Amino acid sequence: MATGHISYDVLARDALRGVLRRVLADAAEHGLPGEHHFFITFLSTAEGVKLSPRLLAQYPEEMTIILQHQFWDLVVSDDHFEVGLSFGGIPERLVVPFNAIKSFFDPSVQFGLQFEPSDAAIETPAANLPAAPAPSAVTVPAPADENRDQPAKPGEGAEVVRLDRFRKK
Repeated sequence: MATGHISYDVLARDALRGVLRRVLADAAEHGLPGEHHFFITFLSTAEGVKLSPRLLAQYPEEMTIILQHQFWDLVVSDDHFEVGLSFGGIPERLVVPFNAIKSFFDPSVQFGLQFEPSDAAIETPAANLPAAPAPSAVTVPAPADENRDQPAKPGEGAEVVRLDRFRKK
């Protein structure tokens, strides 16, 4: 860190991606516990993302996948995960680098993370991409008992904590 300053935003982003990596690794080893399931949104054209041409044509910018009941062969490494999913009855194998992930949400416990994709993950020119928010953690309090049967909606009643709020300007 000889840059003259500590890059807390990079350190925090990497730590939050570590949480995601750990959750996926546990799911790969033990399966999904209880009602847990994951919504994962990623940049479909990011470096290292592997999709079939059919899926890339359908999702040319970003894609959201759901890991719940019908996925297989989840493999997690230090920098990416691989998973088998079915799209329109056609089995596909996806490879998604952690740097390409924009958001992660587990509605069963109303926990989510949002990421600003790292510069290394983006293949398309930065001028063509919309401005992304700084990395943040999203947590939503557990619903009251009377609302437990209703599906949770991402962002509903959520408290977003932006890391740049704590940066010295």
